[in-house]
Amino acid sequence: MQTGPIMQTGPITDAVDPVIAGIVEAVGEGRLGVAFSGGVDSSVLLALAARALGPARVVALLGVSPSLAMDERVAAHEVARVVGVPVVEVTTAEGEDPEYRRNGADRCYFCKNELFTRISDEVLTAHGLSAVAYGENADDARRPDRPGARAAREHGVLSPLADAGLDKAAVRRIARAFGLPSADKPAAPCLASRIPHLEEVTPHKLAQIEAAEAGLRRLGLGDLRVRHHGEVARVEVPVDDLARVTTDPLRQAVVDAVRAAGFRYVGLDLAGLQSGSFTLAQLQLRA
Repeated sequence: MQTGPIMQTGPITDAVDPVIAGIVEAVGEGRLGVAFSGGVDSSVLLALAARALGPARVVALLGVSPSLAMDERVAAHEVARVVGVPVVEVTTAEGEDPEYRRNGADRCYFCKNELFTRISDEVLTAHGLSAVAYGENADDARRPDRPGARAAREHGVLSPLADAGLDKAAVRRIARAFGLPSADKPAAPCLASRIPHLEEVTPHKLAQIEAAEAGLRRLGLGDLRVRHHGEVARVEVPVDDLARVTTDPLRQAVVDAVRAAGFRYVGLDLAGLQSGSFTLAQLQLRA
């Protein structure tokens, strides 16, 4: 079994072995494409695939569209560089799909379907890939707000982390053991997740969100969301950061950064950071 350059520092644990065995069984002597975002889940999957197959038999497939922030794109390339696996950027056009733009609770299905279709049509043969995998973990597999998983199943995309029962905590432990740059990286869903469901996703809105979040990160805020409500930006930060954000000089700097992105009003959500809040709310209404 081969290892990539980063793997020398990461011990093989009982948690890792089933993932590696599953990859080897599924791919055999072939090559694997990993649908890769640079987040901790896909980073760990990429590292384990490189350990299982050797870096030369693994390709990181990075979907690129207006819904991917430039900061995330750059960070993803850095993770892949550290792991020692080449990146193939796959340009996607989910914004041309009216169902995606409609922004229902199933928006992620149309985005992932576009990505996996592009991979199937343009990448598999060109790069000699035997299979494609993505970084769903066991916690994701139990959540009701992951319509993208349906697209993965329809396209026969593998989910080695979830199949091995690795939850988010286990994934982060492995990432730290391997020294991955994304080990403690906060979750970073696509920019479209900041737009309320049934309000149209447009390139202009995505650009506003990206600019506002980038401005806030330059102020030292890490885990955050800027929710798009027309002229109003609703800023979410962890509860522990609320007092700091409402105290000058940071308060005024936050207002200035968000207004510079094109919003007129800046609101702070006192409930704190809420991952998947728009989709979960829609699913609760249906229940």
